[in-house]
Amino acid sequence: MTRSELNNKYFKWMCQLVLDRRYFKSLSYRKLLRFLNRVEFSYTIPMDGNREGDGIDLRYRFGYENSYENSEIATYLDNRPCSVLEMMIALAIRCEEHIMDDPDIGNRTGQWFWNMIVNLGLGSMTDTKFDEDYANEVIERFLNRRYARNGEGGLFTVEHCSRDLRTVEIWYQMCWYLDQFV
Repeated sequence: MTRSELNNKYFKWMCQLVLDRRYFKSLSYRKLLRFLNRVEFSYTIPMDGNREGDGIDLRYRFGYENSYENSEIATYLDNRPCSVLEMMIALAIRCEEHIMDDPDIGNRTGQWFWNMIVNLGLGSMTDTKFDEDYANEVIERFLNRRYARNGEGGLFTVEHCSRDLRTVEIWYQMCWYLDQFV
């Protein structure tokens, strides 16, 4: 197995976690997802390092679920920083498995991921409409926390929030966002 082959399998595996073919039959978001996979996740709030760690751990989850040795993952996948795509998918998985799990409803990992994509302002970025300059501007705004006080333009919008979400770690933003629906 070459580095390129394993990276391609990993990318396809990540995509299948968030792209339910029932909803994305005729739409492709491959360009957007590839872009997000190329952008390094960076953070200014120390506890967001946990989100980076979850993104890195996603590589080893892939390895475990697909019977790859940890040494293969370390050599071929764990040789670069966490990407924005990895962080977002890992966060969507955490949201589903640790907070919102409901066997009667089923796995909503994709729903949590696409809620973040839409809130960022990237929901219309199908392959036919993908604009890398715009996507780069949006992700730079997110990473530099230049979105609105209530989180609009970031991953989560929390209406009537007493705190400035630009100063709050992503985990708390997500929890407060989910509180609006429970």
